[in-house]
Amino acid sequence: MQGALYLITPFAAWLVAGCLKFAINSLRAGRPAFGLIGYGGLPSNHSAIVSSTAALIALREGMAHPAFGVAVTLAFIVMLDANSLRRQIGRHAEAINKLRDDGEKPLRERMGHTRVEIAAGIATGCVVAWALNALMG
Repeated sequence: MQGALYLITPFAAWLVAGCLKFAINSLRAGRPAFGLIGYGGLPSNHSAIVSSTAALIALREGMAHPAFGVAVTLAFIVMLDANSLRRQIGRHAEAINKLRDDGEKPLRERMGHTRVEIAAGIATGCVVAWALNALMG
């Protein structure tokens, strides 16, 4: 069961972050926000997933373990992508949607994450890793 924790934790972080995001978006919209499921929003699912893995490795193996270095590197790449590349894609979609007049479904504009959304994802991932490690470790 010990090894399974490394598979369960990122999935649990994804599930918790997704449920939080749905609840927050629903509260903001004043209705169930099924149409807002996807990329973007608070907390970042991607950040939660990679942070939960890095945090679990730190808790179980220590920060000096090589796997922790790999996990932090992967987390850093994912978060940079969420904050820069995907946000730029969203801005391009917004500009294209303004230019379009063809009656087609508009491109999705909300793609990336702000630093606050990424930080919330990191916090979510770390809490999930800590909780599962405490329960199952």
